[in-house]
Amino acid sequence: MHGGVLMSATKPIRAAIVGSTGYGGVELIRLLQSHPNVDVTSVISSSTAGAPIAEGFPHLTEIRTDLLDGLDIGLIRDKADVVFLATPHGVSIKLAPDFLDAGLKVIDLSGDFRLKSGETYKQWYKHEPADPALVERAVYGLSEVYGDQVAKTDFVSNPGCFTTTSLLGLYPAVKAGWIDPNSIIIDAKSGVSGAGRGLNLSSHYSEINENFKAYKVNKHQHTPEIEQVLSEAAGRPVVTTFTTHLVPMTRGIMATMYANVTEKRTNAEFVELYRRFYEGRRFVRVRPEGQWPATKEVYGTNYCDIGFSVDERTGRVTIISVTDNLVKGAAGQAIQNLNLQMGWDETLGLQFTPVYP
Repeated sequence: MHGGVLMSATKPIRAAIVGSTGYGGVELIRLLQSHPNVDVTSVISSSTAGAPIAEGFPHLTEIRTDLLDGLDIGLIRDKADVVFLATPHGVSIKLAPDFLDAGLKVIDLSGDFRLKSGETYKQWYKHEPADPALVERAVYGLSEVYGDQVAKTDFVSNPGCFTTTSLLGLYPAVKAGWIDPNSIIIDAKSGVSGAGRGLNLSSHYSEINENFKAYKVNKHQHTPEIEQVLSEAAGRPVVTTFTTHLVPMTRGIMATMYANVTEKRTNAEFVELYRRFYEGRRFVRVRPEGQWPATKEVYGTNYCDIGFSVDERTGRVTIISVTDNLVKGAAGQAIQNLNLQMGWDETLGLQFTPVYP
């Protein structure tokens, strides 16, 4: 089965997707169809093994007719060079070691290896943590910040969707010392697909339609992930106020972030700082002064768009960052990290224009 329609001089690598019937796994299948250097050779679902994937996802009828594989480490090892783990939290801890021992590259989309502290993981995820040596081995795959490390590893821990959106909007200013990191407030909103494909009352149509609600207030598991990276950028411990909301749309995240500016700065200076920081990184688009992004403007793509407004009256800056939670927040960034691992152009297979309107 060929994952791309473009011709390439590079021999395609073989990819397996574990957890291929969730939104993240299905998005990986969709995106990898356009990758010239990847063949998807195995799509794995423990719950629906043996069934055609198009049976549950008719939109994949023309591009995927193969049966779903069961979870067989030996079979996957023989059929793949890289495995994407699009599994629930707590599952990758059990699977990743076997795949790594088998010599495969592993890109984990769950939260199992993001947090370096086992106690912090246990507190926020309510699972027993992974082997500390394996956690240390995993490179945190925020592509625009840790891309050089990603390029040297066989094991990537893909960031969370809220985390990616928030960190790309905050990291340059924290790193430069332009904002007080302990004054940061993150007000984030997500489309319903961020809750996953499983059935629950919060994503029931009658509950979310024409509704707008906060959830996991001061308890969202992406909080320590954000603080871990910002602490590294600041060179000291950072804590944030992070509030998540569910909005009645399918895709998209908007993080509206507030922080005290350490010195007098202008909008133009913030724009210039961020453009310098992300120079050459084509998936971060910094808006010109006076323009702020919207979720529809990155829909279906791996872009993160960022805008700013400095309020001289309050001495604070408002930073607005948007992504598609299933692409830059999950599957797209995973493929971007694969590109970095393989030494390819990081945009390979991801050059989509946003779907608009």
